[in-house]
Amino acid sequence: MSKSVMRSGRIWLAALTVVIAAVALFAVPPLYRVALLGSGYMAQQLCAGLFVSGRSFDDVMAEDLSGPGLGALALFRPHVDETGKTVRASTFGIAGQTAVFQEGLGCTLIRHQSPDALRERTADLFASDPPAAPDAEWPQGSRVAAGDWHNDFEWPDGVDGPAASQAVDAVFADPVPARPRNTRALVVVHKGRIVAERYAAGFDAHMPLVGWSMSKTGTNALIGLRVKDGALALDDTRLMPEWLGRDDMRGEITLNTLLRMTSGLAFHEDPDDKLSDVSQMMFVQENTAAFAASKPLAYAPGTHWSYSTGAAAILSGVLRETFDNERDYLRYPRKRLFGPLGMRSAQLPPDASGTLMGGAFLYASARDWARLGLLYLQDGKWDGVQILPKGWVAYTTRPTAQSPEDEYGRRSG
Repeated sequence: MSKSVMRSGRIWLAALTVVIAAVALFAVPPLYRVALLGSGYMAQQLCAGLFVSGRSFDDVMAEDLSGPGLGALALFRPHVDETGKTVRASTFGIAGQTAVFQEGLGCTLIRHQSPDALRERTADLFASDPPAAPDAEWPQGSRVAAGDWHNDFEWPDGVDGPAASQAVDAVFADPVPARPRNTRALVVVHKGRIVAERYAAGFDAHMPLVGWSMSKTGTNALIGLRVKDGALALDDTRLMPEWLGRDDMRGEITLNTLLRMTSGLAFHEDPDDKLSDVSQMMFVQENTAAFAASKPLAYAPGTHWSYSTGAAAILSGVLRETFDNERDYLRYPRKRLFGPLGMRSAQLPPDASGTLMGGAFLYASARDWARLGLLYLQDGKWDGVQILPKGWVAYTTRPTAQSPEDEYGRRSG
């Protein structure tokens, strides 16, 4: 057999493989949804890693897109446009999704619109940002007195140094290799100051990092601020357009039950299940709040607790309903929360419909995450000013009776 015939045969075999894969994906809807999940996950994570965190392509691929539980991503291929700051991923050229970086917001997944159209909606959104924080010690400024963890580090007086160091080492350890923690940053605050911080190789104090479910604390704060504005109240009902029908019992869901995660909605929260509601919502659905709000009731509102990133998505949608236009809504987190706290690195992206992804995708440096935590430790006050509503932190941290061992407060995460 000639080389040309063999080469032609390989080409036809490759083409046939692609055709079979395409037919299988489109003929079996669950497989296509899984493929969309894979492309969405790869595009979003790579986009944020490159253009939000400033990491290298090889580092993100090795650390975030391979390893235990991520073997199927080997079937997906990314295409990075460094100039346009977009990432497209697909498998065999199909089920593709594109993540678009938007300045000040982060990365948004799209399938049915162009990057230019998406960016046109948010152009110059943060042109009037306040000036940077003064050169003062953290948290008012950026100076940190704590020494380098690996060299001249010393714990302050009054801290059990050996015990504290052992605790830090434990946080960075991976006792179960099959489920690695992959700890990337740790900041220790004592008496309102950073007294220790440690970073994994390739990460530093200024790099924005994804919060995953810590993002829900940001959503809780934003809802609290809107309550303080008088635009929302804890007993508000008929919160989403999908729930306005006269006979729709979902209209009885209150802001309080959403914050408690006792809405009663049948939202399937299992990140290990590729077809679960939470996975499909975050990486496939273009309108996350509408998707979560469309779920039927499984329990009467207020009677059953269930951990739900869908509740956080709905809260982001409820927040949006209180604004007259999208631009004011998208500016709100920076204007009312990130700016006053000096969280200069914080970025909270919207989904393709324009609703903030407040359930998982708030990015901020470890030092800025510590600022958000300190706000809650200080009862919602910052530099003596009451940022959150008075009593909001107590309300937030008071346990919800229906949660396991009463361990979850009235918050969105």
